[in-house]
Amino acid sequence: MSFPLILLVLTVVTGIFWVGDVFFWKKRRAEAARAALAEFDAAHPEPDAKALDERKVVEYKAKRQPVWLEWTAGLFPVILLVFLVRSFVVEPFRIPSGSMLPTLEAGDFIAVNKYQYGMRFPVLNTKLTAGEKPRAGDVIVFDHPMQPGTDLIKRIVGVPGDKIVYRNKVLYVNGKEQPQKPVGDYVDEEYMLTLSEKTETLAGHEHRMLTDPRVPDGVYSREPQTHPGRISYSDTGFETTVPDGHYFVMGDNRDNSDDSRYWGFVPEENIVGRAFVIWLNVSKMSRIGYFN
Repeated sequence: MSFPLILLVLTVVTGIFWVGDVFFWKKRRAEAARAALAEFDAAHPEPDAKALDERKVVEYKAKRQPVWLEWTAGLFPVILLVFLVRSFVVEPFRIPSGSMLPTLEAGDFIAVNKYQYGMRFPVLNTKLTAGEKPRAGDVIVFDHPMQPGTDLIKRIVGVPGDKIVYRNKVLYVNGKEQPQKPVGDYVDEEYMLTLSEKTETLAGHEHRMLTDPRVPDGVYSREPQTHPGRISYSDTGFETTVPDGHYFVMGDNRDNSDDSRYWGFVPEENIVGRAFVIWLNVSKMSRIGYFN
């Protein structure tokens, strides 16, 4: 069972108990408290200070929620808040690998905007608001179209209708080269590899990316694909045209990323949201902040 489904079930179940408490059990406890206080007052016609304190205890015990309600109806407001924020506003994710280096590192905790592309009802994935269309250059979290239930994070390089050509590790979109500028060497500390760091301007959006000079230019795939035969491979790269309602994504660590080059296109309904900020990295607190 997925976490969104678990959270939805918890919200519904605790909500039922909360409604039952507000409209039924709370009133019964109030009646029981009045009866207990009337009995106490009859037994203490002239209460002293100690008796008044005892009266407060009697009232508190009579009105207090039983434990089973504290753990259901009592938790409903908190669970509801988590459900609403996580489902419709922002959701946290942890970066598991280095496929988005140097933009994102393994261990980065990121926040994902859930409303920019339109809010969807969790589990059912029904779109509730229109939102904006994803754009080239956006970093997105999405449900892997070939491995449902697996979330990935990549950068959009092609939107519906775009012709994408990747030749000699240079990206062309609709016949236009996406300019790259060398930055220098980049050391992948996890695998102790020296990579080439560059800036790439993608549809006017500048970001950093990496290539590995030791990896050949050619791109090949033996994986099942969303649209078999739609991507043409060669010794220098590949070319394709993005189908309607889909997006082409690649990792910024170009030679170390399992992305659209190998398994195909991301349907729009699979997009969870746009990643926009690193809110925590336990070992590198300096990484906290927004990214491109």
